[in-house]
Amino acid sequence: MLAKRIIPCLDIRNGTTVKGINFVNFRDAGDPVALGAEYSRMGADELVYLDITASHEGRKTFTALVKRIAAHIHIPFTVGGGIRELSDVETLLNAGADKISVNSAALRRHDLIDGIARHFGSQVCVVAIDAGQESGDWQCYMNGGRIPAGQNLFDWAQEAEQRGAGEILFTSMTHDGVKKGYANDALALLAERLHIPVIASGGAGAATHFYDAFTLGKADAALAASVFHFGEIKIPALKRELLSRGIEIRI
Repeated sequence: MLAKRIIPCLDIRNGTTVKGINFVNFRDAGDPVALGAEYSRMGADELVYLDITASHEGRKTFTALVKRIAAHIHIPFTVGGGIRELSDVETLLNAGADKISVNSAALRRHDLIDGIARHFGSQVCVVAIDAGQESGDWQCYMNGGRIPAGQNLFDWAQEAEQRGAGEILFTSMTHDGVKKGYANDALALLAERLHIPVIASGGAGAATHFYDAFTLGKADAALAASVFHFGEIKIPALKRELLSRGIEIRI
């Protein structure tokens, strides 16, 4: 059994880490390089950096910041936001990123996933999906949760896998920042339908929520932001608790 992963997520806006609730009401959470370096020291398995306004503002992702991150962090990290073509992927990988996350651009042009997988390998391609639950159905959104994509979560995740995605990063907009637990029912359905790892995102508020995501939701990794940024959960203590409860995890 592969070890489960704990992944802090750093949402970046104007060069600063921010965190919101349900994709709005953002507050400052600190310097992204310093935070990432601290998480690396604390035992995080990976990091995710998302330029949360790049797609909406029609600009490229923060290449200069990626270079600074790579110089200070010694664990794998994924970069997303504003990636629209293969040259963007190449630029960010050359800057030091280990994986690339695509969301809005892949929903607009599905074959972007094929191209990334073919040119750089599936292990580089993380397809992020922001979805909200509406009348029992899960619908995908683009541009940081602003624009409905007209795609069902489960159908899109399966297509992304078939096109070559190496992982699915599913963020529940319904649960984001609320701190009442992950969307475990939806996660379990994703795990049942897919053959690639699923990263849970949206809803972490306590250590038991991570445990539930790994057991009830069958997630391969759990991503969180505010509980780490504001010191509500310490990664070493979280890992020790999960290990004591029978979760295979790296200490």
